[in-house]
Amino acid sequence: MKPITTKNAIVYFNADVYSKLNAYIATTQPSKIFVIVDTNTHEYCLPQFLEKLESDAIIVEVMEIPEGEDHKTIDICTGVWEALSDYNADRKSLIINLGGGVVTDLGGFVASTFMRGIKYINIPTTLLAMVDASIGGKTGVDLGVLKNQIGVVNEGEMVGVDTDFLATLPQNQMVSGYAEMIKHGLIYDASYWHKLTNLQNLDVTDLDQLIYDSIIIKNTIVTQDPTEQGLRKTLNYGHTLGHAIESYFLENGDKTPLLHGEAIAIGMILEAYLSHKVCGLTTEALDHIKTAILKTFKKVTFSNNDKEHIIELLKYDKKNSHGIIKFVLLEAIGHPKTDCEADNNLIQDAFSYYAS
Repeated sequence: MKPITTKNAIVYFNADVYSKLNAYIATTQPSKIFVIVDTNTHEYCLPQFLEKLESDAIIVEVMEIPEGEDHKTIDICTGVWEALSDYNADRKSLIINLGGGVVTDLGGFVASTFMRGIKYINIPTTLLAMVDASIGGKTGVDLGVLKNQIGVVNEGEMVGVDTDFLATLPQNQMVSGYAEMIKHGLIYDASYWHKLTNLQNLDVTDLDQLIYDSIIIKNTIVTQDPTEQGLRKTLNYGHTLGHAIESYFLENGDKTPLLHGEAIAIGMILEAYLSHKVCGLTTEALDHIKTAILKTFKKVTFSNNDKEHIIELLKYDKKNSHGIIKFVLLEAIGHPKTDCEADNNLIQDAFSYYAS
């Protein structure tokens, strides 16, 4: 597949990933290479990655962080920063993030802040990271259960998308990444949305093309608005309520935590209902969005107490301005509108629509 050029980097695919990565290392000659993995990618992805990495005399150190969103914290960053210092990392060192969204977000943030910034490369191993987290230069960590409150926008040197890593994923992780692909269709390309929601006899070649198309959509948006002043906000569709739901389920010990995409899928249905009421999204489109998403994602039950706490968490959303909660909504499939407002009663109605 043809490489995709981002604002400051290039995304390579499958056969090109390792030839381009090894050529980069041979040309730049980093002083040391640090590969950040989590518990899962250390076991399932690192061996095949190291087999293809040509580092010659360059020392390669592997740093493992715990798996899961609840470990995307400043405390974990501190441990990685200290380890980098202990292993004599310098400003010519290179960090390679081999993992899903937690690894690419946290690893990119560590690289962007250690010694005021060292170079890094993302090798995403989950569908979510391939189509979303590793693209566009957003790095960061959570503040308690509040998603991505601390971070910087700083692109790595390159992204290497090797879809062979998808064979290591459980089904729920594949489904989680699918949510972000659905979002790309809903905010940008109705034909892509319809293609995603009418998958029959999907094979590997089809999936590779869908991943490629999803990255094209995200990169087109990010390239035009790298610092999220306008157009890039549309990538937050489903995330205002989705992040609040994800945070709420993380902080409650009596709840089973939701994967990012599982929470965003709920958020997209809720925000489709808000779109219908606020922006005139048709009833037909609203029902199509709900039906299509619930074909893949299990419905979650919310008590009145759950809903009240989720709505309370909305005040921490990064898109808010002057204390007012701002949503990305849809005027039609493929036509988003930013900076929309909806009162709490309407949000309650959205939960009722979701449950019905």
